[in-house]
Amino acid sequence: MRLNGRRESSNFEDRRGMSGGQKAAGLGIGGLIIIGIIQLLMGGNPLDLLQQMGGLSSQQPEIQREYKSTPEEEEQVKFCKQVLASTEDVWSKVFESMGRTYTPPTLVLFSGSVQTNCGGATSAVGPFYCSGDQKLYIDLSFFKQMETQLKSGGDFARAYVIAHEVGHHVENLLGILGKCHAQMQRVNKVEANKLSVKLELLADYYAGVWAHYEDERFGSLDNGDLMEAINCAEHIGDDYLQKQAQGYTQPESFTHGRADQRMRWLKRGYDTGDMNITTFSYDYDNL
Repeated sequence: MRLNGRRESSNFEDRRGMSGGQKAAGLGIGGLIIIGIIQLLMGGNPLDLLQQMGGLSSQQPEIQREYKSTPEEEEQVKFCKQVLASTEDVWSKVFESMGRTYTPPTLVLFSGSVQTNCGGATSAVGPFYCSGDQKLYIDLSFFKQMETQLKSGGDFARAYVIAHEVGHHVENLLGILGKCHAQMQRVNKVEANKLSVKLELLADYYAGVWAHYEDERFGSLDNGDLMEAINCAEHIGDDYLQKQAQGYTQPESFTHGRADQRMRWLKRGYDTGDMNITTFSYDYDNL
């Protein structure tokens, strides 16, 4: 992905070195790693699984500690700011064409744990978006996990991670996220999971829409870039992750969609750039 000379977003908070947030109680490091794998690229509020398992204790105040960033990390910081700036430029234009005004989210970098308006979280939950404060949260160590655990390296795969979480912000601004979460509270667990899948696939689709207009305006992508994102989408499908973690799948527990669904909706967004298409217009079993 070619970003040389591109601007960096100012909607950014660096909380690396701040500790606190809610502690994971009753879970060993192995349990946290498993949760982290299952929750990779989870949108909405990724604290749900931990809460269901009784894995969160009382909130702890954030404490500023000395943090020494490496040159490699600072390159990642610059990259994140440039990708976020790109999403701001693209979505501002898209919303304008819809007669709306786009309010960009803030990107928060943290290390270890963080406090949000959705609660406290550790790095184990992976990147996430909190609608309560309209911020997306990323621990840069996740990008290394993508390469080593998910075999999903590459700069555009990392950009896809950011664009997916921004996709949830777009859902929030359009009123989709709130309505869906309200509906999820009124149905049983299996039906709520189906709605969650549609939210996640829509965020994948919106990530593709961003890539469509980013490439159209700047010519910044090539076929290799798109394949990086598609490869990443494949490796974060519920079926793929469950097979890796336990050797079999439980479709009724899927919350993010199968690998083929995630790849298909990401590519569909990239191919069309059409904001009139939504995963909620399709029957779940045919997604």
